[in-house]
Amino acid sequence: MDARGARRGPTWLVCHFALLTCFLDAVWGQIRYSIPEEQEHGAFVGNIAEDLGLDLDKLSVRRFRLVSGSKKQYVEVNLENGVLFVNERIDREELCEQSSSCSFHLQVVIENPLELYRVEIEILDVNDNSPTFPWTEFNLDISESAAPGSRFPLESAQDLDVGSNSLRTYLLSVNEHFYLDIQTRSDGSKFAELVLQTPLDREQQSAHQMVLTAVDGGAPERSGTAQIDVTVLDANDNAPVFDQSFYRVRLAENAPKGTVIIKLNASDLDEGPNADIIYSFSGHAPIKVRQLFSVDPHTGEIKVKGVIDYEKARMHEIYVQAKDKGPSAVAVHCKVLVNVLDKNDNLPEVILTSVSTPVQEDAPPGTVIAVISVMDKDSGENGNVDCEIPHHVPFQLHSSFKNYYTLVTSDFLDRETVAEYNITLTARDMGSPPLFTRKTIIVHVSDVNDNAPHFKQPSYSVYLTENNAPGASVCSVTALDPDSGQNAYLSYSIQEGDIQGMPASTYVSINSDNGNIYALRSFDHEQLKNFQITVQAQDAGFPPLKSNVSVSIFILDQNDN
Repeated sequence: MDARGARRGPTWLVCHFALLTCFLDAVWGQIRYSIPEEQEHGAFVGNIAEDLGLDLDKLSVRRFRLVSGSKKQYVEVNLENGVLFVNERIDREELCEQSSSCSFHLQVVIENPLELYRVEIEILDVNDNSPTFPWTEFNLDISESAAPGSRFPLESAQDLDVGSNSLRTYLLSVNEHFYLDIQTRSDGSKFAELVLQTPLDREQQSAHQMVLTAVDGGAPERSGTAQIDVTVLDANDNAPVFDQSFYRVRLAENAPKGTVIIKLNASDLDEGPNADIIYSFSGHAPIKVRQLFSVDPHTGEIKVKGVIDYEKARMHEIYVQAKDKGPSAVAVHCKVLVNVLDKNDNLPEVILTSVSTPVQEDAPPGTVIAVISVMDKDSGENGNVDCEIPHHVPFQLHSSFKNYYTLVTSDFLDRETVAEYNITLTARDMGSPPLFTRKTIIVHVSDVNDNAPHFKQPSYSVYLTENNAPGASVCSVTALDPDSGQNAYLSYSIQEGDIQGMPASTYVSINSDNGNIYALRSFDHEQLKNFQITVQAQDAGFPPLKSNVSVSIFILDQNDN
């Protein structure tokens, strides 16, 4: 494929942990791909089966699957050839806005044995957006008394692309009075100021027109234009002056709307309307800043207007201008840097990546029951998460690598004692006060044929009057088995033995399902006073378990001679 679609060699790391020397191993790893945005459906990302060293024939059998926290399934895997391909349109600007780096993550889960890989897919920017200005025409009122060197901030152009494809510079059409000064904000974005180079004379020329062009750094480059209309005004000879040109304030995230973060003050030596100052955002203040903050035009107070979220932006630059109400008013500008302080306002998230249940009761200690991942959107201690489960259950939580845990058995299980466990997992961050999330993991214990049947009595003695009718009921024996299912299904039989030289099976029979014993002949006390048989109860497990009981039958005399 061409350079745009070519994948970089997968970067991957595999960590191998032995949970117990006597038990299975879990394989963990990490692999990374890079692809351009806006690829067509089916575009090749990488041969993930080959890169992970997996057997193609076993991908389906081992339940190879991708697990993603996103609502969209951007990529899929062809289980026949192991190729990872683009499944849905990927718009980098929609996915990551204007973040300098853009990627999404997913997990590969493979079973029998359990393997877990973390896949990171980096989305490379394509120059598919031109710079645009918020308006096609800008109007500036500039006093003819403005001194050379006076600066006039211009509305910034927006380019949704990033990196080299983002806004690179501004160009100004040729004119005799102005030039552009292009500056860079702390986040790397560009803005332009119109600088007066030679004095204006309203009597000679009352208006000037120029074309402002914004150019990005793509190849080929894209551009957007806006017209600047300058109206030359008569003089108002004193401009307002801010107490400071730069302010720094701190603001806690989630601060209520209406919170005053700073009150700016500018003064003007003029009198009357020429000293009546109006505060507002500077022309190049970003749109996002205007959505989050407001400037009181009369008091200079900057207030919270939107939701301040540390996880979205840790710092905001606010550009404010002060301008008097006099004719030919000149605006002056200051910068307010707002540092956002993190609050512990996000609960930890718990994701069950893989759950293996039911688990056999004879599973050895160390058997993996579940793979768990946790995350917290906060930062620092507020984003550090610890997980725990109750101590009274026969399970342990092992930390595999950062933010991943495995739930394993810590002892042998006994279904006959406990057939189901409701394990409460608590994920708690280190904030003050800490926030926590609880998630219940239900573990079903499956039966193993580890209990032999046992009869209700250690032996049976029954009495039968002679001259009984053949088929008469002699007695009933009952055995119990604490196992379940086939392992608890019992069948009864009479063990081979002789009675007066004849097989016991010619004297009595037994119902194999319920243990009822019947006489096969009419007994004569004068010929046979008593006899003993052995009854066996056997379950249907594999291998089957069984037990025996002795049944003594006494023939009672009748006055028949």
